Amino acid sequence: MQEAQIIVLVTPVFFLLIGLELWIGKRRGRNTYRFNDAVSSISLGMLSQLVGLLTKVFTFGIYVWVYEHAALTNLSASSVWVWISGLLLYDLLYYWYHRLGHTTALLWAAHAVHHQSEDYNLSTALRQTSSGWLVGWIFYLPMALIGFPPLVFGTVALIDLLYQYWVHTQQIGRLGWFDRWFCSPSNHRVHHAVNDPYLDRNYGGILIIWDRIFGSFQDELDEEPCVYGTRDALQNWNPLAANWQVYARLIAKMRATPRWRDKLRLWWEPAHWQPGLGLKVEPYDPQARELYDPALPRGRRIAALMAFVLLLGVVTLLLWNAHLMTPGQKFASVAATALGLVGVAWLCTPGRREALATA
Repeated sequence: MQEAQIIVLVTPVFFLLIGLELWIGKRRGRNTYRFNDAVSSISLGMLSQLVGLLTKVFTFGIYVWVYEHAALTNLSASSVWVWISGLLLYDLLYYWYHRLGHTTALLWAAHAVHHQSEDYNLSTALRQTSSGWLVGWIFYLPMALIGFPPLVFGTVALIDLLYQYWVHTQQIGRLGWFDRWFCSPSNHRVHHAVNDPYLDRNYGGILIIWDRIFGSFQDELDEEPCVYGTRDALQNWNPLAANWQVYARLIAKMRATPRWRDKLRLWWEPAHWQPGLGLKVEPYDPQARELYDPALPRGRRIAALMAFVLLLGVVTLLLWNAHLMTPGQKFASVAATALGLVGVAWLCTPGRREALATA
């Protein structure tokens, strides 16, 4: 079975859990969902999966080529320890990929998409980048060189990804001993927070012990409630703008930088590094910022929901039948669906006159 088809099969579970979380939140008087934000996050996940149909042949193909031509040994996919060690090694490599994704501008430009939501719920887990394929594949080549078969690599990668879905919630509190060993909702809330004590912490995918070993762990503090999003707030529901935001800022900085050495260095330093000034992180008051939450008239909300559901059905069909499509058909389908998602974002963003009428 294709990876895209597996995603299709688990999608009903994703939405069932989103509905359950929404119901629990309303029962507790702690609803963590907003219509616009949730639609934006899920739309970005849909776009990411579609782009993956075009890029998987590149990223997974490189892994297969390295495995077939440069592997030091050929590990057996029939051995249980190969699967266990493969999952552990993948999770360790993911930790470093994830950590550098916060401390290197080029990688942050892709990863920032996942952090742009100012809410934190299960829909946030589906908010994924469409440009991570540009560099991310490099971090997992050690598995190919060691000799982990492509089947093992692809499976443990999917396990690591699916595991992280359930930790994106505010409805599950501390879990005792589990929090000390594994990535949990409490640990991952810290990772998504922009508060000073929490910034750039807790990178673990399945295991949080990597953070404890490498000094990046931060416990969730009762006196410091997590505030979510990015410090450079997106303030936009457009999925293309979300994916382009950080790249655009880096290109603008690059144009304004005179020396070629610094132009290139901009991409490898943290995103807020400045030539001649270095990295200076100003104290940040997350409570002082205004949440991006434009009022949405009922008519536009209904139209956006109908268009969104229609596109969700289209994406489901595309993912299920992608292995039967030509590259040209895939590209055309991705482009058309992306335009449709931009249209949904437009419906979710009322004009000034409509916003004033609704306020």
